[in-house]
Amino acid sequence: MFEKRVEIFKKRDRETWLQIRQALREAGLRGVRAGHYLQDSVMPGGCGAKLDPRDFGGKGRIDRDIYWVRVVEADRERAQEILRQNGIVSAIEDEYNLMTDAALRKNRADKYYP
Repeated sequence: MFEKRVEIFKKRDRETWLQIRQALREAGLRGVRAGHYLQDSVMPGGCGAKLDPRDFGGKGRIDRDIYWVRVVEADRERAQEILRQNGIVSAIEDEYNLMTDAALRKNRADKYYP
């Protein structure tokens, strides 16, 4: 119940998140926690409401949620082996990219053209 959990997945990738949850569930691994949250800050809408104008485009709402999966620390190796057997690559994006607004992130070209 109060066991330490470690992250095995944290990324903006809903499809992989669903595959990981399904694989761990089918393998019978207990103590798995999974969820998602919105990290981006909301730009102010024109009417003063806290609506994100990016959600009203031609294709509907953009999925900007960050998906995570945590397992009991003792089951970490077993969970990673289950994912390997199912051909799933679990990844943890670094905190800088997740917590920084898209407008404030440095362009990748900055690495190559200082």
